[in-house]
Amino acid sequence: MIRDRMAKIRKELDQVTRTRGLHRARRQRAPWPVIALVGYTNAGKSTLFNRMTGADVMAQDLLFATLDPTMRQIALPGLDKAILSDTVGFVSDLPTQLIAAFRATLEEVLSADLIVHVRDIAHPDSDAQRDDVLDVLGELGVAGEAALERAEGEPPAPLIIEAWNKLDLLDADAAVLARETAARRDDVAILSALTGEGVEQLQRMISDHMTTGAKVYGLRIPVSDGAAMAWLHEHGEVLSTDVEEEESRVEVRLSDAAFARFGKRGEA
Repeated sequence: MIRDRMAKIRKELDQVTRTRGLHRARRQRAPWPVIALVGYTNAGKSTLFNRMTGADVMAQDLLFATLDPTMRQIALPGLDKAILSDTVGFVSDLPTQLIAAFRATLEEVLSADLIVHVRDIAHPDSDAQRDDVLDVLGELGVAGEAALERAEGEPPAPLIIEAWNKLDLLDADAAVLARETAARRDDVAILSALTGEGVEQLQRMISDHMTTGAKVYGLRIPVSDGAAMAWLHEHGEVLSTDVEEEESRVEVRLSDAAFARFGKRGEA
């Protein structure tokens, strides 16, 4: 029975990996910023995903409840279009024969612009679960020392922020302490995905982080390339446009990530 269950999970994980490859190829043709939700199993990722997107993804207290890591387009303050990605929940002591397949499903985080680490702060082992998640992210090269030691020419590792979920399950004193602790950090939002409390603040934090560090670029765009101009207006702040015969000189404020995506728009 256990062997059959593991074989079924392995098959589903392999299918998820193939599906993610197709999703990545599709995004290269429509390159929008990607926000990846990661977290320990039953931390509330799928509930938060549903809350932020209006989707109806299965949210259950089950191992690998999210075996189809779903992606949806969302709008955030200052970001008309972004992709929110829900990933398979992390677990500790994963059977050896499933480790490689499990990690392959998490390749989505390698191309994410921002990672939201969803934590169940009402769980007695919340800190240990956090460490398990960060260990795996470190092995993927997107957290810890590995993120700081990327080779020259590689894009920077995605920023990681924490969503302290299940505020509604804390007693009054614990809730006050958690709020005070979160308020002292600029990388933590405290919320209840179930009730919706704090989700708007998380969305604002995501938007603020993703637009931080934007620079002004001077670009030359063919007048005939209306799609490029529309892309710049959608993903950045166009400061000025000066049309000269068949070319427009554009000054636009973009994040580094958005500028990189702009340069790859035509790649297949």
